[in-house]
Amino acid sequence: MPSADTKRILIEMVARLSRETQVHLDERHYHFYINKIVVISISLLLIIIAAFNVYYVRILYENMSGIVNNMDSMHYNMQSVSLKMQNITDNVISFDESMEHMVQINAHTAAMAEVLPSMRSSMNQIVDDMEGIDQGMARMSHSMGNMSVRVGRMTGGVAIMRENVRQISRPMGAMNPFMP
Repeated sequence: MPSADTKRILIEMVARLSRETQVHLDERHYHFYINKIVVISISLLLIIIAAFNVYYVRILYENMSGIVNNMDSMHYNMQSVSLKMQNITDNVISFDESMEHMVQINAHTAAMAEVLPSMRSSMNQIVDDMEGIDQGMARMSHSMGNMSVRVGRMTGGVAIMRENVRQISRPMGAMNPFMP
């Protein structure tokens, strides 16, 4: 049988082992509690961060939708600007083609500038000639007035002669049946 010392040593050893086990279990429960609090805290923190992330993702989605809408609008406007630029390019080409005729227009204008002084002197000569014609026409108009008066008098004379011839022809008409 074991001796009392051995029992006592065994009891002390079991008691010490029991205390150590209890301390170990208490520490283990304490660490589990701390781990549980840390895990819950981290989980709450992750839930809060996830909520913010969802909020930011929603804002990002709205902003991206706005950006896409702006890009669609910009694309439409750029197409419109492209068409307008094509029209401007066509107009500039047409204007450039018209500008090529400016050399001829300039040459013609220079020729006109050389010819216009002689045209002016010719026009002055025509004006002088027209004044002469106008004076001649005035004289002719006056003469025509005189001729009109004279023709009127002649018409009157012819009318008188006609009447006289009628008077003469009446007795002759009566003799016509007797004449062969």
